Amino acid sequence: MKRILPFSRFFLPALVLSSLLVVAGIAGYFLNGGFNLGVDFQAGLVQEVQFAPTALNLSYSGRANASVSFGRAGMDIVVSGAGIEGVTHEFPYTSYPTLNDLRAGLLGVEGVGVSLNAPGATASTLLIQSTQGNPLLGAEPYVVHYLPPDSPVVPIEEVRSSLESLGTVSVQILGDPADRHFMIRMQEDASEDGVSAEQIIAALETAFGADGVAITRSDYVSSRFSEALTAQAGLLILATLALILIYASIRFKPQYAVGAVLAIAHDALIMVAFFVWSRMEFNTTSIAAILTILGYSINDTIVIFDRIRETRRIYPDDPFMEVLNRAISETLGRTVITTVTTMLAVVMLFIFTTGSMKDFALALLVGMTSGVYSTIFIASGFVNLWESVKAKRVKKERQVK
Repeated sequence: MKRILPFSRFFLPALVLSSLLVVAGIAGYFLNGGFNLGVDFQAGLVQEVQFAPTALNLSYSGRANASVSFGRAGMDIVVSGAGIEGVTHEFPYTSYPTLNDLRAGLLGVEGVGVSLNAPGATASTLLIQSTQGNPLLGAEPYVVHYLPPDSPVVPIEEVRSSLESLGTVSVQILGDPADRHFMIRMQEDASEDGVSAEQIIAALETAFGADGVAITRSDYVSSRFSEALTAQAGLLILATLALILIYASIRFKPQYAVGAVLAIAHDALIMVAFFVWSRMEFNTTSIAAILTILGYSINDTIVIFDRIRETRRIYPDDPFMEVLNRAISETLGRTVITTVTTMLAVVMLFIFTTGSMKDFALALLVGMTSGVYSTIFIASGFVNLWESVKAKRVKKERQVK
């Protein structure tokens, strides 16, 4: 016979722990000024810049059209136009290891001009693509940057100081300080005249040198869009809770439905507390993570509730608390195996990805842990409380009669 674990003993301690975590999350929301909103929810301009000098300038004087594109392994020049289907000239860094080699290869494309601004022996793998400028080559030089391995660290205080004249600007270091990579965020109302990406780059180049700033990302969100997206995200989560309540009410008794909704609401609040205290950027990926966890948690809850219903039919005369402990014990192996195998995939995602995908994986790990915990101790604990109160009321009515 499978050992029955006394989960019911921990319902009250779990309630206290969850209450403390939820209160800490709410307190953190107000103490930290809310979420660290991403560009999706905050109207304004967001730019990622890297302080990197110019490596080379590309131009084109041919009769067709030529464009440049970058990949992790090399650079491509695509030539197309009237009578030309589109010829791609590939320049992998393994075949062109230095800028001198790359320049020689590029000059082999008719009409392409190249001028070096960095030492010819510089490794081609140090090149950085900037989103600034038109990748369609012409008489106007297209600037390609690079990051020398011995580049000094750029203090974040100096970056903030160079942008003070533009208004209230938020500056954040991305990655290792040696990468000289920063995220600059300016709210839409930070300046009455409105600040453009060109003004930000001009201010940075004035302070740190011309052609020494590469834009790696540039996004703008209008206030109307950000407000609509924020409202839709809130309605989406509320609609999810409502639909789960309706579904659980149809499949189970009302107390089970309320317990299930309390459990997933608990998971959502725990993830909110995590976002608030970790200062992880809250964006559309965060909403996707929360909704994913709500679905994961309710699935686990439904499995346990099904087992509780079956166990009660088999042991109708046993106290409900014993039925609950037996059902959770019988499904514990399934819960652990399912959660661990899912977590293995998410851990791999966390280890081998970067940026928003890494944040998504971390949020999933926190949410899955909370989901298993809430299913066992919050959802089941509420049902146990409901049944205990119901049993006492029935007993009291019988005594009165």
